[in-house]
Amino acid sequence: MPAFHPHRDSGKPSPWIERFASLLPTGGSVLDVACGGGRHGRFFLDSGARVTCLDRDISFVGDLSDRAEIIEADLEIGRPWPLGERTFDAVVVVNYLFRPLLPRLIEAVAPGGLFLYQTFSLGNERYDRPRNPDHLLRPGELLAAVDGRLQVLAYECGIEDWGGGPKVIQRICALHGADPVRLS
Repeated sequence: MPAFHPHRDSGKPSPWIERFASLLPTGGSVLDVACGGGRHGRFFLDSGARVTCLDRDISFVGDLSDRAEIIEADLEIGRPWPLGERTFDAVVVVNYLFRPLLPRLIEAVAPGGLFLYQTFSLGNERYDRPRNPDHLLRPGELLAAVDGRLQVLAYECGIEDWGGGPKVIQRICALHGADPVRLS
């Protein structure tokens, strides 16, 4: 396994992702976008999901090649979406933002599937990286991205302390479907 890399490996999965993981059907398919060290892919694999890890650098998830589908692709260089029309029971994105990709990620959510997204928001530049507004969500941007396309089950935006200090985070859990779900 490659050496520890602090940007890619932060250990445990995000509590936000853990909170909604039970909504995924047993054996469901998960797309972990910009997977880094694979903390979320590993979490879902351990719960019995079928996982696809996608990143421009897959060296940090090479040890998962016998358990997960690993796809190496740079999503920001204008090449076609590497997954075609495939859909997943959950699309998971944490600490990554490339705005042109948002519509495609939402399209990759299968009917009845989840869109779980968490990353930094404007205001974070006061505390830590990223500071570039191109890498920070605007207020309500995730809500706007799913509006009319997915049902919002939960949304948060605010300051929280983790990883060595305050961060401004925006996150959403949205469902591709109109039926209510049990959130307990």
